[in-house]
Amino acid sequence: MKTLLTIAGLILAVLLTAAAFAQTTPATSSTTKKTKEQTKMKTYVIEREIPGAGKLTGADLKGISQKSCGVIKELGPGIEWVHSYVTENKIYCIYRAESEEILRIHAAKGGFPINSVSELSTMISPATAELPVAQL
Repeated sequence: MKTLLTIAGLILAVLLTAAAFAQTTPATSSTTKKTKEQTKMKTYVIEREIPGAGKLTGADLKGISQKSCGVIKELGPGIEWVHSYVTENKIYCIYRAESEEILRIHAAKGGFPINSVSELSTMISPATAELPVAQL
């Protein structure tokens, strides 16, 4: 009887493990797929000259953001807006995209100026000062 309970316990453990694995496998696959898609993307800094940008109202900024998001949704997964910095007369935008071309298409469709686009080579921060050179 004790052997039968042990076997039943082992079978239950195997079944539960298999069920847990089956539930996590699709997530792992989509995560892997997403990572592969992201590796194709490059990070860009876009400079937009917009006189009076620093005086735009919350409603103005919301409208601009909604327009940008709508165009991005239309263009698909090859472009992602990370965030933007608003200064007195310029907006600096950080995007991840497959190419500079898709950024220019986004700008044209959205009615946004692009005065310059630069692909990000690397990023540094105060933490960089503490890293060994071999990690840079």
